[in-house]
Amino acid sequence: MAFELTGQAGATHDELTALAVKWLKRPFSARGPGCNIAMAELRSGYVGEIPDAIGFRLEHPGSVSVVVEVKVSRADFLADRKKPHRIAGGMGSYRYFMCPEGLIQVDELPPCWGLLWVNGRGHVKPKAGPAAYADGRYDTYTEQLDAFRHEPDLVREQWLLIKLLANIGDPEEANRKRKALYRERDHIAAQGNIWLKERDEAREENRKLKRELRLLGPVIPRVARQGSEETLSI
Repeated sequence: MAFELTGQAGATHDELTALAVKWLKRPFSARGPGCNIAMAELRSGYVGEIPDAIGFRLEHPGSVSVVVEVKVSRADFLADRKKPHRIAGGMGSYRYFMCPEGLIQVDELPPCWGLLWVNGRGHVKPKAGPAAYADGRYDTYTEQLDAFRHEPDLVREQWLLIKLLANIGDPEEANRKRKALYRERDHIAAQGNIWLKERDEAREENRKLKRELRLLGPVIPRVARQGSEETLSI
């Protein structure tokens, strides 16, 4: 990260939230959840849950969501379980708490929640949840994915994504630009294939001419006399 954390006293909520968004987009190969998109502190309705960070990842079929709740104090963590959306269910196919190292212990977690510790250098250390098994055996990791999975509040997640798209701009305009770029890409690829074909044909013609010349054998020039003048003929 661009900032360094100085331990439990120096880790601010904003710092950890920014780190959570970055972690959500971390690929599987780096022990991350591999989300395609991730955002911080977006509303999921006119009232109700506002996750500190949430990411979405495409899967086949469907998609999953990952919520990270940031806690920098014990009081905040203990109060979290009393929130209405925690009791009712809430957002996130997978859910994690992120906190300064040692602030929350694994045995204090609600059922099926993961835990991410952040040390003084800003490094994320998964302590519970599927991420804690990401560098182990694949079958163990997939078992943990099943064990920690929640039924997310899809209505609120949809509301959040629609509101985000509306605030960013016109999705159809972006879609048209994307299609135009794809058409241009395909045109360039087709032109490139034509050039490659012409190159291969020229190389084949060159090889053919070389074979014909080898069949003719060496050409020895000879001198012929015509009258009093000497001419060189082949």
